[in-house]
Amino acid sequence: MQITPQDRPVLDRIAADGGLIVQRAVDWSHVNSGSRNLAGLEAQRGLLADAFCVLPAAPAEVPLASSVEIAVDGREREQRHPAAIAVMVRPQAPVQVVLTGHYDTVYGAESPFQRVTTRPDGAMNGPGIADMKGGISVMLAALQAFEGHADAKNVGYRVLLSPDEEIGSIASGPVLAEFGALGHVGMTYEPAMSDGSLAGARKGSGNFHIVVHGKAAHAGRDFSSGRNAITAAARIAGALDGLNGRRDGVTVNVAKIDGGSPLNMVPDIAIVRFNVRFPDEAAGKWLEHALDDCIKVGNGEGLTANLHGRFTRPAKPFNKAQSQLFEGVKAVGALLGQTIKWVPSGGVCEGNNLFAAGLPNVDTLGVRGGDIHSENEFAWPESFVERAQLSALLLMKLADGTLDARGLRAAMQEA
Repeated sequence: MQITPQDRPVLDRIAADGGLIVQRAVDWSHVNSGSRNLAGLEAQRGLLADAFCVLPAAPAEVPLASSVEIAVDGREREQRHPAAIAVMVRPQAPVQVVLTGHYDTVYGAESPFQRVTTRPDGAMNGPGIADMKGGISVMLAALQAFEGHADAKNVGYRVLLSPDEEIGSIASGPVLAEFGALGHVGMTYEPAMSDGSLAGARKGSGNFHIVVHGKAAHAGRDFSSGRNAITAAARIAGALDGLNGRRDGVTVNVAKIDGGSPLNMVPDIAIVRFNVRFPDEAAGKWLEHALDDCIKVGNGEGLTANLHGRFTRPAKPFNKAQSQLFEGVKAVGALLGQTIKWVPSGGVCEGNNLFAAGLPNVDTLGVRGGDIHSENEFAWPESFVERAQLSALLLMKLADGTLDARGLRAAMQEA
């Protein structure tokens, strides 16, 4: 494997555009696009649609269905989602690549974390600068430069930019599955680790809510006739927490209990909200039965507990196809002087969804950074060019056949 004379102009263009690639991400990060901020998401979507017009096919809207959430009163509430953005280029080419990213962040409209600043060590600190507005800018830079390559005609690609990854891709999940079924290789732009390491195997994940209904009563005059939903929820929370350590790799995080009442009233509503992680399909099946047992400790005379939610992402084990793909990425990185390593991760992302659709993929092709999902989120500015060149060279090696895209897809069936 080598960098050819045809490859070099593509890499040089990315290097020349380095300042633009960084500034574009900074500008996008100044638009609050928290997963629940519909106005901010629409604003961000408009900016992305304009930016991706530089590619050979015009961006298109992909409408997403509304999802159901459990409100603090235990009732179901409809949650609307903005459209996803799709770009489809050369769908008849012999090699098909699926590139995904998300334009939502974890920072709501009311968050004080709204601007990008530069730390004394040179790192950029800002909302979404790593996760993943920086990654989307890297993706676009790589695709735009790749279009100038002589073998670009051999690769077609589908881009999907979604508004709901940070809340589990609840609405965009079906579209991710559809796109994943149509590709040979997937490329997703979650941030790499600060040292450039990629995420290898990933756990699966699920988000759940247990709604407990009791019976309200006066806490002094009629206490005995009440049925306390909060104490029932506490028993359930304890049972859920007790699952930790019972099966290797399984974790249950009880994150919040909503509900309650005035102090002189027996509370009749409570909602236990929790997340689960599991390393493989068998562990997921075990969790399903274990959750049923946990719910039962909240039931009783005048008390009912009902489970809402689901597993949102399956596990992504490091199988034969993934191993072959990562070795290819490592070799491409070496051509650029980048040392590529990978580590298992308890985190989840769109790469889990693509893997479930049978698509081998590398899902941390974004910028080098860290402390994501906190006000310390940061990205290294020099990594924007590094990672855009890595993606572009991967595309070029898929285009000239050095990396066997069809063989990688076929290896998924051998796992």
